[in-house]
Amino acid sequence: MPSATGAHHLQDAREAVSHGRWAQAHEAFVRADPAGLTAEDLVDYAESAWWTGRPEEALGLRERAYATLVDAGERGRAGRMAVLIAWDHAARGVMAVYHGWMARAERLLADEHASADYAYLVTVRGFTTMELGNVAEALPDLELGEELGAMYGDRDVQAIARVARGRVLVGAGRVDEGLALLDEVSASAVSGELQPFEAGLVYCVTISACQQVGDLRRAAEWTEATNRWCDRNDTKGFPGACRVHRAQVLQLRGRWQDAEVQCEEACAELADYNAWITAEGRYEIGEIRRRRGEFAAALESYRQAGEVGLDPQPGLALLRLAEGRVDAAVAALRRALDEGREPLRRVALLPAQVEVSLAAGDLGSAREAAAELGRTVASYTIGSAPAPAFEAQLHLARGRIHLAEQDWRAAVDSLREARARWQQVGAPYEVAQTRMLLGLAYRRLGDEDGATGELESAQATFARLGARLDEERTTELLGRLETRRTFLFTDIVGSTQLLETLGDERWRRLLARHDELLRDRIVEAGGEVIKQTGDGFFAAFGHPRGALRAAVAIQRALAEEVVAPDVRIGVHTGGAFHPDGPSVDYAGQGVHMAARIGAAAGAGEILVSTDTVEGVLDTGVRSAPREIALKGFSAPVSVVSVDWR
Repeated sequence: MPSATGAHHLQDAREAVSHGRWAQAHEAFVRADPAGLTAEDLVDYAESAWWTGRPEEALGLRERAYATLVDAGERGRAGRMAVLIAWDHAARGVMAVYHGWMARAERLLADEHASADYAYLVTVRGFTTMELGNVAEALPDLELGEELGAMYGDRDVQAIARVARGRVLVGAGRVDEGLALLDEVSASAVSGELQPFEAGLVYCVTISACQQVGDLRRAAEWTEATNRWCDRNDTKGFPGACRVHRAQVLQLRGRWQDAEVQCEEACAELADYNAWITAEGRYEIGEIRRRRGEFAAALESYRQAGEVGLDPQPGLALLRLAEGRVDAAVAALRRALDEGREPLRRVALLPAQVEVSLAAGDLGSAREAAAELGRTVASYTIGSAPAPAFEAQLHLARGRIHLAEQDWRAAVDSLREARARWQQVGAPYEVAQTRMLLGLAYRRLGDEDGATGELESAQATFARLGARLDEERTTELLGRLETRRTFLFTDIVGSTQLLETLGDERWRRLLARHDELLRDRIVEAGGEVIKQTGDGFFAAFGHPRGALRAAVAIQRALAEEVVAPDVRIGVHTGGAFHPDGPSVDYAGQGVHMAARIGAAAGAGEILVSTDTVEGVLDTGVRSAPREIALKGFSAPVSVVSVDWR
C-alpha cells in the first residue's frame, strides 16, 4: 500500500503536470511511491523526464507504461505507446528495435484501423520513412495519417503528418507551398493546440526545413517563437535536434559562445541516446572553433562527427585550406561532391568548392561550381526570388571569381549584392567576410577610402566575434601586419638583342602577345598581377601550388607559339608587407628573394626555392636541390628547377 508521504508526492506531481511544470513534476515523481503509479502517471513521469533532459530515463518509463497498459487490456493506448517507443529507437538509429516495436504496435492495432491510434501509427511510420530519405514511400502514410487524424479529431497526428509533408514539399523544390504549410502548422503549436512533444517536434522540423532551403530569417523567427514556447512550458528546450538547430541560428547571429554551449549541452544530453544528432552538434562546434582559429579543437569536433557517419564537409575542407593544405581540401570536397547528389546538400558544398578551387589556382573548377550553384539557387525560390542566404552565397562566390579574374568592377557589383543579402539575413561573420573582399576590390579600383572603410568594419566585426585569423588578415590588408605570399617574377631573356633583331613594330606585337599570355595564365591559376615592369611580371599567390601552376602554364603556352621570347621565372614563398600602408604592392625580404631567384634562372627555366616546393611538387618533376648565392643575401639559398616540358 502506498505510504502517505508517497501519495502526497504523487499528488504534487500530478498537480505540476496539469500546469506544465515539468521540473517540479519530475522531482515529485522521483519521491513518489512507485507502487502508486498508474499507467497515466508513468506516461506523465516519462514526459517530465523528457522535458528535463533525461531521454534515457524517459524511454525506460515509456516501456513501463506500455507494459502497464498491455496488462490493463488497453490495446489502443498500448499500441500508441509502442509507436512512441519505436520512434525513440529510430531517433537513436537502432532500426531493428524500431521495427520490432512497430510490429508490436501493428499487432495491437490490427483491429483498430478506424481510430486515432492507428492514425498515429501510420503517421510516425511515414515520418520515419521520410527521415530515411524514402519520400515516395513516405507520402501515402503521411496522407492517410492526416486524413484519419482529421476524421477522429486528433490534432497532434494531423500536425505531425502536415509538418512532414511541408518538409517534403520544400525538399522537392515546391518551397512556397511547403513553407506555407510549415508556418500554418507551427502557428497551431504557438496557440497551444498541440501536446508538448508534438509542438516541439513541429518547431524542430520547421526550423530545420527553413535552414535547409536558405530562409534563415524565417528560421530565426521560429527559433524565437520556440524560445518563448519553452519559457511558457517550463522546458529546457526540445531535446536533441531542435537544440542543435537553435544553436545554428545563434551561430549565424554571431552569438558563438551561446551556440557552443547549446551544442555542448545537446551532445552531453544525447551522447548515449542519439548519435546522429550528437554528430550534428559536434560538427556545429567544429564550425565555431574553426572560425575562431582553434584548429586542433575544430579538427577533434569534426572527427567526432565523422565517427558516426556524418561527413564533416565543407567545414573540414575549409579547415585544411586555412592550414595551407590546399591539396587535402581539394580532395575532400571532390569526394563530398561525388557522393552528395541531393541538390540542397550540394548547395552547402559548392561555395566552399569555389573558395578552395581558387586557392588551388583552378579557376575553371571554381566557375563550374558557381554555375551549378546558380542553377540550383534559381530552382529554390521563395515567392519570386531566391532565398536570401542562397542568393548571398551565390553573389559571394561570383565576387571571389571576379577578383581572381581581376575584373574589379564586376567584383564590386557582386560583393555589394552579397553584403546586402547577408545583412538582410543578419549574419555578421558573413557580412565581414564579404566586406573584406569588397575592400580588396575597391583598392584595385583606386578607391582607398572605400577600401579602408570596408576593411575596418570587417576588422571590428572579426574582433568582436573572436575570429582571430580573419582579424589578422584584415589587419594585414590595412597595412598593419606582415603577410606571407608566394611571389612569382618573370623576365624576357635577351630582350635588348631581340628588339634589335625584330625592330620596333614586330617587337611591339610580340610583347603584346607575351603580356596577354602571361597575364591570362597568372589569373587562371588564381594569382594577382602586382606590377608589370618593362618586359616582366610580378605576381602574388595565396599558395605555392597556384604559382607553380602559373609558371608551368606560361612556359608551355610560350613553347606553343610560332615566335616567342625565352622567359625565365623565379618563385619563392616568404614574408612581405605593404610598403605604403594599405596598398596592393608588396615589399620585404620575401619579394626580394623571389626577384633574385628569377634573375638567377636560365632561359626557359622555372627556378624555385626548395622550401616552396616541399609537399607541393613530386620529386619526379623537379631537379635535385642546389645552393646558389643571391645578391644581397649573406647565406646561399637552396633552389630546384621545375621540369615543365
